[in-house]
Amino acid sequence: MTFPDALSIIKKNIQSIEYPSNPSGLYDPIAYLLTLKGKKIRPALTLLACNLYSENVNEAINAALAWEIFHNFTLMHDDVMDKADIRRGQATVHKRWNENTAILSGDAMLILSYVYMAKSPSKNLTILLDLFSDTAAKICEGQQYDMEYESRDSISEQEYIKMIRLKTAVMLGSCLKSGAIVGGATESDQQNLYNFGILLGTAFQIKDDWLDVYGDPDRIGKKIGGDILCNKKTFLLVSALETAEKEDKETLFYWLNNNSQPDEKIIAIRQLYDKLAIREKTQLVLQNYYNQAINALQKVSVESTRKKVLEDIAGDLIEREY
Repeated sequence: MTFPDALSIIKKNIQSIEYPSNPSGLYDPIAYLLTLKGKKIRPALTLLACNLYSENVNEAINAALAWEIFHNFTLMHDDVMDKADIRRGQATVHKRWNENTAILSGDAMLILSYVYMAKSPSKNLTILLDLFSDTAAKICEGQQYDMEYESRDSISEQEYIKMIRLKTAVMLGSCLKSGAIVGGATESDQQNLYNFGILLGTAFQIKDDWLDVYGDPDRIGKKIGGDILCNKKTFLLVSALETAEKEDKETLFYWLNNNSQPDEKIIAIRQLYDKLAIREKTQLVLQNYYNQAINALQKVSVESTRKKVLEDIAGDLIEREY
């Protein structure tokens, strides 16, 4: 199975989701968000991991949909908390409708994700639901750390990596592990694929941080510098806070405490990142996590040719421009 094959299956099944007709104000925002253009990387990884061990990926479709629905639930609520206006080039749910709608429809999405996970093969159901619940709790923990870090002057790189591991990386690892479970993988391979996902997810988030500063807004689908404006603790900001000295640190804190000149703030902090070589450091750290991810993938005990699709996806995620 190729990545486009997996995406095709996922998109077809997302379009086939049936929602209650009423109240439309609850379910329309769910359908809206799920059908927006997106990478669909998480459910695709679930199917591809299953396909490493089984040609019958249909058994993993419900688990894959559960992860995609859950992921979008987190986005719907994150956009409210971050006061974000744009998601995938379109208005966020709380902007198109309102915040109360985004909160309640997000709650309904969480329930829907469990409904789909519960449709998984009965022989795997207990372990999959335990994995799903544990992952959901970890993601909430990561989001809490993320919010707490925004009010702190600085955090360590280790604290930052812990936060993104919980908030972002565990889901990629769990998507892969769930697919492997349904496919019949050994516990050793399940763990190696989980580790691959964790390391790739860490690199993925660092790349997201980098793109928020250096990406092309037309390709990303949202305004560049959003993380800078809300003083979000990204890998770049954490590194700058650890690296900057004297005048540079004074300049950095000046802009962190200045929200009255948004355009100037983005330009000034980006220039400071350039001066401190944060761009280059970020790329080096990103590459290191990517290399570790590939090493974990190599430990998976299936033929290299079958793992090539996952290796290619990892490379594309790290090299992506949006």
